[in-house]
Amino acid sequence: MSGVWTRAIDSMDSPFSPSGPASLGRRFANGRQSPTGPLKIFGQAKKKINDVFVEISGYIDEGNKFLEGVDVSNDLISSEQREMLSKHLSRVNGIREILSRDRMKVVFFGRTSNGKSTVINAMLRNRILPSGIGHTTNCFLQVEGCDGNEAYIVTENMPNQHMSVQSINQLASALSSFRLDPNTLIRICWPKDMCTLLRDDVVLVDSPGIDVSPDIDCWIDKFCLDADVFVLVANAESTLMQTEKNFFHRVSERLSKPNIFILNNRWDASASELEMMEEVKQQHLERNVEFLVDELKVVPSHEALNHVFFVSARETLVSRVNQDKGTPTPSGQLLEGFQGRIFEFANFERKFEECISQSAVETKFQQHTANGKQIVRELHVMMDNIHELAVSRTKEKQLEYTTKHAQLADTDKKLHQLTYEIKEEIKQHTEEVERKVSSALTDEIRRLSGLVDEFDRPFHPDPHVLNNYKKELHVYIEQGLGRNLQVRCSTALTTTVQEATADMTARLLELIPDETRRQSILSVPARDFEMAFRLDCRNLCSDFTEDIEFRFSLGISALMHRFVGRTGMQHLSRGYAQIPRPLACTPQTPSNPTAVRPGDDNEVILALLTTFSSLYSGTTVSMLAIAGLIGKAAGWRVIAVCGAVYGLLYVYERLSWTNKARERVFKQQYVDYASSKLRLIVDLTSANCSHQVQQELSSTFVRLCHQVDLTKSDLQRELTDLETDVAQLEDAAAHSKALKNRAQFIDTELNNFIAQFLSPDPRL
Repeated sequence: MSGVWTRAIDSMDSPFSPSGPASLGRRFANGRQSPTGPLKIFGQAKKKINDVFVEISGYIDEGNKFLEGVDVSNDLISSEQREMLSKHLSRVNGIREILSRDRMKVVFFGRTSNGKSTVINAMLRNRILPSGIGHTTNCFLQVEGCDGNEAYIVTENMPNQHMSVQSINQLASALSSFRLDPNTLIRICWPKDMCTLLRDDVVLVDSPGIDVSPDIDCWIDKFCLDADVFVLVANAESTLMQTEKNFFHRVSERLSKPNIFILNNRWDASASELEMMEEVKQQHLERNVEFLVDELKVVPSHEALNHVFFVSARETLVSRVNQDKGTPTPSGQLLEGFQGRIFEFANFERKFEECISQSAVETKFQQHTANGKQIVRELHVMMDNIHELAVSRTKEKQLEYTTKHAQLADTDKKLHQLTYEIKEEIKQHTEEVERKVSSALTDEIRRLSGLVDEFDRPFHPDPHVLNNYKKELHVYIEQGLGRNLQVRCSTALTTTVQEATADMTARLLELIPDETRRQSILSVPARDFEMAFRLDCRNLCSDFTEDIEFRFSLGISALMHRFVGRTGMQHLSRGYAQIPRPLACTPQTPSNPTAVRPGDDNEVILALLTTFSSLYSGTTVSMLAIAGLIGKAAGWRVIAVCGAVYGLLYVYERLSWTNKARERVFKQQYVDYASSKLRLIVDLTSANCSHQVQQELSSTFVRLCHQVDLTKSDLQRELTDLETDVAQLEDAAAHSKALKNRAQFIDTELNNFIAQFLSPDPRL
């Protein structure tokens, strides 16, 4: 009978009957996973979630660049936000690193000699792990895929050293003299091209028997916490032991509802007891379901049957190894009913693959997806806050720019108007000053005689003494006039300057909104303005020449000057100048060179006689006759008396011509001369004073205008800064909006991932 079934199996393309379930035929052609099998879901999900986190990482990098480019002066970004973004980047990099290592992990547990290694070998379609009766596996063995064509093993003690896979029997077998600690993990790296299961990132972990070591908790912590599926390999020839139950109770305590499959292995033993097979199977099934549903509470009752299987790993391994080699299965290797057991093993693999794919996607990616959504939500909120703040700040800056621009234009306009008005006022002030000074100086010139009379210095006609007298008189008159002008004008002029300065300051301060600058201007003490009256009498009267020689008041020249007048005397002088002289003479320079000195009687008489002789030469005899007649008529006594009186008068005047008289004549001559000279500089002096006032007011106005210009410069600089700030804020608003939209896109991608891979019933 067994030979017939052997030949039937060898003649088939697969270990399954052509009349088997269509789904199994589609999914497991030749015992291999279909390209559209459930394990592909994990790879697709892993690639998808990796792509999403690459997008999140790039998003955070771009966000970091954006935050670094934002000007801190705008206060858009807080230090907490920068720190949060840095933490998120570290989290995302950590998640990406974990995702790159994430694989579907299946851990096989059971008592010694229950066939755990044989089950794994059957799934791998190769005798990779050591197996046999008794206690065979001494430590944990992890079978994982690797690139390349050579298989190798790696131990925990030498992680960088690749060892030959042939040494696995010596390292891991409990029958070997070389013993490793049961907690040791040996990684068996098998080429992916040789096993489709490993190509899909599945890791299978074999364990020592749970009944040979008391260090169960350490096993769970080290090898089980990241497992996606647990496979309890039980011995179908005995019932489920309490040791096995206790182990999975501990697993259930540490993991929330672990995915557990129960394989009742060695079910081929039922071929010798066909009459009791169904009763025994029902007994095992009831106890297994009770353990999963009632004790562990890891699956609902309607799904429990899909987690319990009755298989023969030995028969499945023998069938698959020979099939892959293309050789017929040796006679006697398979027992009656092996087709059902092989179908059951394939059904276990299908359920296992569906469960491990879904479980791995959930356990590996669900938390990462939730973390990704949390990160994206926080980044979305942060970018939204930055965008709203940037938009709000932009409006504020634009309003401030408009206000300051209007303020600058208004300042320009007002400054132009004030400049015109103040210049006109300065002009009026200077004209008023010029009038006041001119009037005051004219009055002082009229009173000059009194000032000269007050000069009290010893007077003497000696030329040296007289020169010193004149120098001191120049200084005295200059100081006296200056002092009198100061008394009369300085207070009024200073008050005018101060009032004009205060008015200018008050009006220009209205154009300076900066309170600090206003206070600095107001705190500057007002300059003491003092009018300087520069008369310079020493140079002005330096060419004054006095005439203090004695002149008889009834002398011929005096009388002629008195009766003929200055004009007549000038005519006489011109006539006298035309008289030829035998010798040149150097006359004394008079104060008025056009007038003849009244004391030169001889010259005057000579001039009169010459003139009269030229004019009245025809009547000279007649005149002499008339004079004789007058003398004869009046009498010579009268003439003698008149001559005596005339002589007494001359003697009186000559005796009264003292130094005091000379000083009075000198001062009177000086007053006349200085008055005439000072009248010439009245306009110049008043213009000089008005110029001083103009310079003082103009300099004050320029100083105040400079402060206004500084204010304008500040406004212009603020406008430039505001333009820069507005441009930066607009750029920040646009960039943050783009990042916010990108966060929404990434969140949509995560939602799509959840809908596609993390839904309760994903489509495989």
